[in-house]
Amino acid sequence: MIETFDLGKRFGDKLALDGLTLRAQPGEVMGFLGPNGSGKTTTIRLLMGLLRPSQGRASIMGRDCQTDATTLKREVGYLPEDPFLYPYLSGRELLEFVAGLHGFSRTDARRRAGEALERFGLVPEQDGFTINYSLGMRKRLALAAALLHDPKVLVLDEPTNGLDPQGARQMRELMLSLAAQGRTVFLSTHLLDAADKICQRIAIIKAGVLRALGTPAELRAQHGCAADASLEELFLRVIDRGP
Repeated sequence: MIETFDLGKRFGDKLALDGLTLRAQPGEVMGFLGPNGSGKTTTIRLLMGLLRPSQGRASIMGRDCQTDATTLKREVGYLPEDPFLYPYLSGRELLEFVAGLHGFSRTDARRRAGEALERFGLVPEQDGFTINYSLGMRKRLALAAALLHDPKVLVLDEPTNGLDPQGARQMRELMLSLAAQGRTVFLSTHLLDAADKICQRIAIIKAGVLRALGTPAELRAQHGCAADASLEELFLRVIDRGP
């Protein structure tokens, strides 16, 4: 479970996030939506302990995201929008290295790496340097690394960027499968059609302020949209209201 309470972050005179309060439950995919510069990436960095909050708090599975950040890395899978991969490690070497960082023995690290390469269709490229991987292959490898330690919570920032239609569909199916297993998936994305298909609940943020939170059906009713209105129509209606 992910929880934030009155979470805020200021950079000098700029208030990037203002009093965010929400909860993402086990077994759900929560979509975290907003225009560019709305505070999505700041929120994710606060959840991952990469930034110190200016106010409020955030926790994952009851652990404080700031004071327990190191422990949480063993329980959370994180996929940034632009993941860093060591360029002169092969895909297999990188996954074995990541497994070792999580404390797995060399034998278990090799096994988990092999399973992940198979799962994400990377076996043909497993011995090639990651610097030569396409963007889609890099995204799949980074996700494989994020899932190596079998995390209970996934924080995903634009996970389908750079994927072809088949890869994007596989990614959506994977997120639904993980949620069905009781995991929490926190998804930041600009792809509203995809979010509408897989997210049980939606949070919409603008200028650092949470503007809407609920199921797509609840939000359509709250904001005067037709029951069959697209998530894009709902999103635009929410962000076009108010300052």
